[in-house]
Amino acid sequence: MMLCTNQIYKAPPNSGEVVLGRTLPSLLDEACDRTPNSRAFNQLTQTGWQALSNHEFRTTVTELALGLLDLQLEAGDRIALLMHSDVYFCIADMGSLLAGLVNVPIDLTQTIEHIIFILRHTEAKALIISDLDLLSQIIPYLQNATQLKTIIVADVPIEWHQRRQQLTCEQNREYEKTLNDQIKIIPDNFCLSLPLLHSPASAAQSVIDILQCIQVFSLEEIRSQGRTKISEFSFQELNGKLIANDLVTIIYIPGVTGEPQGVMLTHENLSANAVAMFTGIPDLGLGTEEIVLSFLPLTHVFARVLVYGHIKYGHSIYFSNSNRVLKHLKEVKPTIFATVPLLLEKVYNKLLEAGEKNQKQIKKEKHLRVKLPRPNITLSSLKFSTNWVRKTSLATWREATVRLSTTGRALKTHLLSPPNSISARQFYLPLSQSVMNWAIKIAQKYELGKIPQRRYALMLKLADRLVFSQWRAVFGSNIKYLISGGATLKAEIANLFAAAGIKILQGYGLTETSSAVTCNRGQFNHAGTVGVAIAGVEITIAEDGEILTRSPYITQGYYKNPQATQHLIDAEGWLHTGDLGEFTSDSFLKITGLKKSRFKLSTGKYVTPQPIESRLEKSPLVTKAVTVGADRKFCAMLIFPNLDNLQQQALSIGIDLPTEELLQHPCIMALYQGLVDEANCHLPHWSTVKKFRLVNANFTVENGLIALNQEVNRVKILEIFAQEINAIYEEKRMQRNENATIEQIDNLCPVNQRFSCPVFAQSLSS
Repeated sequence: MMLCTNQIYKAPPNSGEVVLGRTLPSLLDEACDRTPNSRAFNQLTQTGWQALSNHEFRTTVTELALGLLDLQLEAGDRIALLMHSDVYFCIADMGSLLAGLVNVPIDLTQTIEHIIFILRHTEAKALIISDLDLLSQIIPYLQNATQLKTIIVADVPIEWHQRRQQLTCEQNREYEKTLNDQIKIIPDNFCLSLPLLHSPASAAQSVIDILQCIQVFSLEEIRSQGRTKISEFSFQELNGKLIANDLVTIIYIPGVTGEPQGVMLTHENLSANAVAMFTGIPDLGLGTEEIVLSFLPLTHVFARVLVYGHIKYGHSIYFSNSNRVLKHLKEVKPTIFATVPLLLEKVYNKLLEAGEKNQKQIKKEKHLRVKLPRPNITLSSLKFSTNWVRKTSLATWREATVRLSTTGRALKTHLLSPPNSISARQFYLPLSQSVMNWAIKIAQKYELGKIPQRRYALMLKLADRLVFSQWRAVFGSNIKYLISGGATLKAEIANLFAAAGIKILQGYGLTETSSAVTCNRGQFNHAGTVGVAIAGVEITIAEDGEILTRSPYITQGYYKNPQATQHLIDAEGWLHTGDLGEFTSDSFLKITGLKKSRFKLSTGKYVTPQPIESRLEKSPLVTKAVTVGADRKFCAMLIFPNLDNLQQQALSIGIDLPTEELLQHPCIMALYQGLVDEANCHLPHWSTVKKFRLVNANFTVENGLIALNQEVNRVKILEIFAQEINAIYEEKRMQRNENATIEQIDNLCPVNQRFSCPVFAQSLSS
């Protein structure tokens, strides 16, 4: 690929540091020495938040590392992590890295068959799993993971020994005596029972595989074994064996064939990326100065690298989840919070909805003018210069007057006259507009990177006093930095929150680049862009608009896939992102589209369209199927029917209608819903098509919908069918329920048969 220019973009001066040669455990050691923190890691329990100091955390991961090595695991062996994103994950992650193992985090939303594929593909010898609930779901299929020898359960119930006996083939009656004698804490003969009849592949298993013994332990048992070996010498020996360029993790992302594809990353890839990001953030505190709420999946590189940075800086990290995050924001009151655009979009839409409801309610009220009594909010408290106030017209102050009725009741708000200007006078307050609407309009005029001037600065101060402080309370009131990644954030959202004093640092990166490539930060923060390059990164734009990047943070390649690696990274070391972009005049990167078919949802999840599209296109009723949803909250699809075959099918069930009416008939919709359901099978739930639309169109080279090589022109489709796509996402109800209930469809269309996807082809229930 030729470059369209010779210009290579780099980080601005003094906007971050490049620190190479570091291992990930060394970041923890630095924090323990520089910023000891008694509440570095915080896990929610039934009795409240349970804290772990960074020194205790280091002791814990050292015990785990030594215990893992006592299982006859060797440096470079793969160990899978099927875990919730909490303290246990961090312990398992850092402990396995300290042991010199290569860990493989598996997304909890993957299908069971993909989980087994990853275990087989990496030849994982051990698996650390969060709890027995997750274990019970994969037990029926584990005989297909022939290399797996050990399972470690992180969070076990009080009756652990009894529960284990129920799961295993043998019972070790000498276990309690052995435990008391402290001779051999890890028992030898707890082999997991593998129910062969549940596995779709069981018939093909050999006798050797059937007799496979997978031992099951608790995390505490492995730690206890390591505790017997811990010493200053053992700790130094573990660290001394680690090399910065060693492979430490394989992170699986969707592949174009439908099977997951493993991205290989080293200590240096991840540690250097974390350091470059964090040193680029101005005024970032150390230790207890910063409180972090983490809820994003640590199986994704974005959240994981952020945690490494927080560990290095000794911050206090509280682990939450998507179900409790809003509650914990108010409870923990973090100073740093990382999220994906979807959560911010939801908060933004709620604010707009609140304003719209207020406006509708206010229109029903009679317009009144109420004379205000003695004021209770002083403009002098807003700290404006006297010189500027003298020049401010009475009309300006009238505009600053509060107009509100958020509950249908008149709310009294008062203003003192500005000093040295307007004499004491009373204003009349129309109740025709809520203060929420007024504040939203003020915020929507804000532009990141520009300093508000004069009258607008006054409006912002007033809106902040009356409304914006309540918006900040949603995030706990103490937010210094709100970090958004995983997908593109709309400019209007970034501007609105920035106006309210919620500073959003939006970035861009890939799993293959160890997370960040660019990031908005400090004085380099423009809405509608993904920021400027972080330290150590080079970026250029290819002649076709593709973003290329080169840095110490890019992957070694795809695991066991040299052909895909060669396609990803060219001979000059440029990684081809598959994203299209351009730079602004002041070197900010803007994402303009996609060259690759793979895209991200606003949740930060990758979606690969080809597998589901190819399944649908095997049907004689489908000419083309195109998956959409980049930067949206779910996948949708445009289905272009084969009209000749569809009309024959329709006539066979007694439906004879013009094309446009035919494509909206409940039986026809149900027919295609069945095809979509079948194609969705074998895909993670976030990658499945939730809604679709039938579209009548011809695919020709002449109209640009298809290229000479017969590949679909996705950019052109997004452009031509933008109205249809937007309509899908604006619909309030799911496709199958739009015109009739399932029962009505069954009665109307007796030939309709709903598809049932087998359990092993569905997402794990986490």
